Amino acid sequence: MIVSAPSFAQLILASVLIRVVLIFYSEWHDAHSVVKYTDVDYRVFTDAAKYILRQKFNFVIEPETENVAQGPIGHWFPIGDPYKRETYRYTPLLALILTPNIWLLPSFGKFIFAACDILVGVLIRRLLLSQVLVKPHGQAAPKDEARNKADLEKAATLYTSLYLLNPLVFSISTRGSSESTLGALVVGTLYYALNERWDAAAILLGLSTHWKIYPVIYVASIVGLVSSNNPASGQNLLSWLERLVNRRTIRFAFISGVTFLLLSGAMYLIWGYPFLYETYLYHLYRRDHRHNFSPHFYPIYLTYPPYGSTNANDNISLFRKLLRSPLTSFVPQMTLALGTGLLFGDRKESLPFTWFIQTALFVTFNKVCTSQYFLWYLTLLPLVLPSLSISLMRGGVLIAVWIGTQAMWLRTAYELEFLGKNVYHDLWVRSIVFMLANCWIISEIMDGFAKKQRQRVKR
Repeated sequence: MIVSAPSFAQLILASVLIRVVLIFYSEWHDAHSVVKYTDVDYRVFTDAAKYILRQKFNFVIEPETENVAQGPIGHWFPIGDPYKRETYRYTPLLALILTPNIWLLPSFGKFIFAACDILVGVLIRRLLLSQVLVKPHGQAAPKDEARNKADLEKAATLYTSLYLLNPLVFSISTRGSSESTLGALVVGTLYYALNERWDAAAILLGLSTHWKIYPVIYVASIVGLVSSNNPASGQNLLSWLERLVNRRTIRFAFISGVTFLLLSGAMYLIWGYPFLYETYLYHLYRRDHRHNFSPHFYPIYLTYPPYGSTNANDNISLFRKLLRSPLTSFVPQMTLALGTGLLFGDRKESLPFTWFIQTALFVTFNKVCTSQYFLWYLTLLPLVLPSLSISLMRGGVLIAVWIGTQAMWLRTAYELEFLGKNVYHDLWVRSIVFMLANCWIISEIMDGFAKKQRQRVKR
């Protein structure tokens, strides 16, 4: 039996109220405090929307002739260039969606992000009821059917609340971060994949990858799942490739790729190379020497080119070039993310777990790691928990280690950022500890999943 839990309608109502109250509070807080509640990214989004609308609404910031979309057909449209806003490194679609921030309501974007939170919660509950919590074998007896259905709905609501009532989730969206929009696209892709609506899943995956490039890692697990119904004729590499490459996988890859190319091609035609560089290429070559959770920040900081240097590669050793190279983090990161996708993504019931592991590894080994990135895998966690065999005590230890190593890092980062102490080395050590802690947690989750699968086989 599941302990008493609120209904899903009550959960949705509470989730909406929390977000609405926080959004209105953010307006009051920002007007009365030097330290703002609203994330700096939200101001970046809003400024980018201003740049897009500047020609049409004649914002007097600079002459209209200096703010034009730089693509081959950009002059066909009465819109400006969002990339004139420094640090805007997102698809122009985001700035377009947030243009009501300018002419309707400054908090419009926050309501959109909060609504995406709610949408993700609805999709999570549907997947829990239709795919994750249902028993793969056997049917309930008629007299137990009503009781089992009620318990199932309570369990689904309880797991969904772990997302909707997570303070990290609702604080990030109400502060104006756009991560919930990507979460809605990713969970929507997973929803259609688990329901074997491959064309819809392919379209959403193409859109997700256009929105932010990292969901491309899910291609490996989806292709593995789509090809699982195509039995191999042998055990060698050639037979494995024959199973992997078939009409269904080619169709999925084609639809997903065309969706991505059509969207990105349209953006390029309107906004030109700035779109291509800021949205995609920048993330391949960026060298973030400012501190973040990733240990890569410190070697990059030590080898960062001096101010005024015209050539970043002048008079530096091969070892220093290697430390700067994006391949130093990219190769192990993508090897682990794609490898686990191919390894685990051959059964439908394991797809949420596979995506969770892929995403957690991608974030852990990324050369830039911030708290917002944690949402990429925490969004999938409610769909994974029912598939784990981990005791409450063990789970509490995992949570304590994850939070404790973050707190340890944040304390040192505060000393560096706000107190001006020279604690770069100490912060780097704590970054390594946090990475190792995440690796251990991921391994424990993988072990818990394997135990659960063995228990199901014995039944």
